[in-house]
Amino acid sequence: MVFDAVVLAGGRATRLGGADKAAVEVNGTTLLERTLAAVRAAHRVVVVGDEHPTSRPVLWTREHPPYGGPVAATYAGLEALRRGSPVRLTGQKAEMTRQPHGSTPLVVLAVDMPGVGEGTVRRLVAGMQGHDGAVLVDGGRRHLAFAVEAEALARVRPAEVAGAAMRGLWASLDLADVPARDDEAYDVDEWSDLEPS
Repeated sequence: MVFDAVVLAGGRATRLGGADKAAVEVNGTTLLERTLAAVRAAHRVVVVGDEHPTSRPVLWTREHPPYGGPVAATYAGLEALRRGSPVRLTGQKAEMTRQPHGSTPLVVLAVDMPGVGEGTVRRLVAGMQGHDGAVLVDGGRRHLAFAVEAEALARVRPAEVAGAAMRGLWASLDLADVPARDDEAYDVDEWSDLEPS
């Protein structure tokens, strides 16, 4: 199935001392490159955050105001796709079809989940069938890894996206739960999360 992707990479990373999460390395590969590898099959990719060199063409954008939270960043990514023209386009062979975003499914991933891979994304997209979307779940907790119909996402847009709770957005959508496997739900919030267990 054809899908587009939005990578959420613009948080404050307060518990990492304000470090740029996208540039943090896990086993020699940045969190951003790991996330881009997970959405390798995406038709188009938007990264919401500060620009970095990338191994594939991506659209760059930012939520307004910056650090407005994951809901604001998700809609900033959706809007960048719908505009069909990026703020900046970088990456090897930076060529990308500029077409309005219609009903193509959207995969939204936080940049700090190195255990999410291509298989995770395939299961999320497959899990959408009969629903507005599907979200990764572990121990009853939903994680910032989900797939959603773009039109459904646009339909439930909050009046104020800055500071809006992702749980509230998810509650307004019909989302199927996709159980996490192995370390898919592992996220990097503190430096200790990078230490060998």
